Amino acid sequence: MYTLLRDLIKPLGVSGREAPVRAAIETMIAPFVDEVYTDALGNLIAHKRGGEGAKKLMFAAHMDEIGFFVTDVDDAGRVFFSPAGGIRFEAAAYSEVIFENGTRGLLVANDDAKTPAADNCYVDIGVSSRREAERRVKTGDTFAVVSSIRRIGAHTVAGRPIDDRVGCAVLIETAKRVKSSKYDLYYTFTVQEEVGCRGSKTAAYAIMPDIAVAVDITKTGDTPGADRMAVKLGGGAAIKVKDTSAICDPALVGEMAELCRKNGIKHQLEILTRGGTDASSMQSAGAGSRAGCISIPTRYAHTPLEMIDMRDVEACVALAVAVAAGE
Repeated sequence: MYTLLRDLIKPLGVSGREAPVRAAIETMIAPFVDEVYTDALGNLIAHKRGGEGAKKLMFAAHMDEIGFFVTDVDDAGRVFFSPAGGIRFEAAAYSEVIFENGTRGLLVANDDAKTPAADNCYVDIGVSSRREAERRVKTGDTFAVVSSIRRIGAHTVAGRPIDDRVGCAVLIETAKRVKSSKYDLYYTFTVQEEVGCRGSKTAAYAIMPDIAVAVDITKTGDTPGADRMAVKLGGGAAIKVKDTSAICDPALVGEMAELCRKNGIKHQLEILTRGGTDASSMQSAGAGSRAGCISIPTRYAHTPLEMIDMRDVEACVALAVAVAAGE
């Protein structure tokens, strides 16, 4: 799983520019499903056909990452931007960034900025004029903090964008392990989740699932100053009860918890007081669906050093496999 995650983290895929990530995932998952296709918005849908009359089970993990769009360049060659997604500037400032074309730079704050923010930061790409800068970047280009992953402890790894390439890794591994199912399975890798759960909305309208399960990261409550919540790193797969965008189907929550008990999968229940996932869009698409979410506990979300425990990742895979297999 570490190797799979490492390979998924490499491509740049800021919201709305997910093509490099989509290409990598398509190659990885194609051998395990019956068809793979891309819809009009850019979602990648890997379909494993069920029997006649089988209910539709849709999984969703988002391919996009938080990042930036270039808005303009000034006469000194400084690059200014508009954020895509929830940027924590106190964490992103003074980081190396990479653009779509491979240009690198430094995201820095004005010298007089007391707290880094969108309106007092810029990117220094090592030039001194607008002309030089515009040879390397242009308005509309995207960039993000350089991706990375490293082992920190016996079971923990850190880097970015773990949100939500780790969810994509869980779905690829699930598709690999599930040989047959009573469901018509859709492994959906969505676009533009970080800017409003847009991809999952259109995909769910097209698929019209009976059951929908998002696979995404969640915060933890085990660090100083964290929001109060029962989720902790190393506590196993987190089964979402609710967040600010969705209240999960109570029966589905109970069924997933029972699957964990039956199969000896370490798990914990999650209530997230700030944030949401693709479950919200899938839950309310069309006539609606029974929706839930399998969450990977993650410390320091939306920073260059998101941290996860690989034992939790494996627990999430085991739960997703049990759900997909129709247990």
